[in-house]
Amino acid sequence: MSELATDALYQRIRDILDAAKIGVSRTVNTAQVVSYWLIGREIVEQEQQGQQRADYGESLLKDLSRRLTKDVGKGFSLSNLKYIRQFYVGFPDLLTATSIGHAVRDQSCSSDQFATLSQSQSNWQPGQLHPNLSWTHYRTLLRIDNPDARAFYEIEALKNNWSARELDRQINSLLFERLAKSTDKAGLLQLATQGQTIQTPSDVFKDPVVIEFLGLPESPRLVESDLETALISNLQTFLLELGKGFAFVSRQERISLDGDHFYIDLVFYHTILKCYVLIDLKVGKLNHGDLGQLQLYVNYYDRQRCAPDDNPTLGLILCSDKNDAVVKYTLGPEQQTKIFASRYKLHLPTEAELQAELNREIAQLRADES
Repeated sequence: MSELATDALYQRIRDILDAAKIGVSRTVNTAQVVSYWLIGREIVEQEQQGQQRADYGESLLKDLSRRLTKDVGKGFSLSNLKYIRQFYVGFPDLLTATSIGHAVRDQSCSSDQFATLSQSQSNWQPGQLHPNLSWTHYRTLLRIDNPDARAFYEIEALKNNWSARELDRQINSLLFERLAKSTDKAGLLQLATQGQTIQTPSDVFKDPVVIEFLGLPESPRLVESDLETALISNLQTFLLELGKGFAFVSRQERISLDGDHFYIDLVFYHTILKCYVLIDLKVGKLNHGDLGQLQLYVNYYDRQRCAPDDNPTLGLILCSDKNDAVVKYTLGPEQQTKIFASRYKLHLPTEAELQAELNREIAQLRADES
């Protein structure tokens, strides 16, 4: 690579960075994201001129890293420049829907143009620039190869105002795979274009529920009270895992029936479905008695606690194991629309574990139908 070509590339990158610094007070995150995308584009196009030889690309990045670190400062290590290049490749349409589109060759982006970019949110689609996604968000999204999953996480991060740390946790907990494991093609398309939508009770509950944030070990000595205490102590994270719409109401709520006392582990209200959600915790394998007890709670709430404009109460048992056939035949068709059972996981599941669980559920369904 000639010295003249290197100098020209270097100057174009410096122009991008200088413009980004001017607009930083108004749109710091967007300025950084846009500048990195434009730098990535410059690098990729320069590499293409060098016929994308591996040794050429490596030497180019090393040279840029050395010069930028010396003149600009931190943030331009060799590894970060590789992320920046990957960012442009992974999000090729990031700026195509904005008001300025691709920056004109040999012209720098002004600070006003950077500010305009941050305001271009109408008709936003996954893969396009959004000012509420930081560079850390985009770096996290780059780990996802599946385009449908990546689009889903982009949408959910914006709808739920996830921090980059929470986005990372949701990806690690395989949220997309958990929601998509039993959906059809239309359901997958909806996840990729709209994110998670809640229209019916079955849309609310995940299976499994991942509660690795509790830090509890897999142990036969674990009891329901310990699990409940840990969930309450980590209520904010637990609400994020449950999903949108959940509002905490109470714990260990007492029901008294002719002198007999019963205690509901956790009570929530779902603001989208407009109903109470009762959660019972079960350490060990679920049995029909557990389901019957939750039915009692749900029926009581429907008759004694619900306001006239509340929808029917929902019940969820969180258990370490369950037999889906027992759930099916204990509840019956009508109750299965109101009472649900989900496994909890005290560690992050792998894709292989989820696939094994899906295969087990399919086999169970076929056995029930035969």
